[in-house]
Amino acid sequence: MGTQTRAKTPYAARIALSMLAVAPVVRAQQPADADISAAKQFQTASQVPSDVPQANPLPASHRFWDRENDLLFAGVGAARALDYASTLNLRRRGLDEILLTNSIADNHPLFGGVEAAATAASIGVSYLFHRTGHHRLERWTSIIHFGVATGGAARNYALKTRHTN
Repeated sequence: MGTQTRAKTPYAARIALSMLAVAPVVRAQQPADADISAAKQFQTASQVPSDVPQANPLPASHRFWDRENDLLFAGVGAARALDYASTLNLRRRGLDEILLTNSIADNHPLFGGVEAAATAASIGVSYLFHRTGHHRLERWTSIIHFGVATGGAARNYALKTRHTN
């Protein structure tokens, strides 16, 4: 019975739920905001004597898994799930996928894995920008990915079905 229920569950939904289950574990491994500010105070105090004013103080950093990134990553995941559904709809209507081969799009587990990997890659690129201090690029990575994936899904649904007589 367990395999029958699992087979009926959409593949994209299982991937999304598994990603949501992992998020609290990853978030728990991050330092708290107080730890970040305390580390900066210690670093500043140990590097610069207290009587010398700093001309350019460092901007306050944010945690990677903050509310804004959570919402952006959820948006990217939702846009990729919409792209998955729109591509399957496109293939059912007899149209060809333009970015991937039709054999990849027709293999549902493989195609779901490609969509999940694209979401993970977007989060990974955002993390690299975060670690290197490029916080605006960190946010824009997700914003652009969300827009492109949503635009692609809208295009898939907007295409006319090929009618054969």
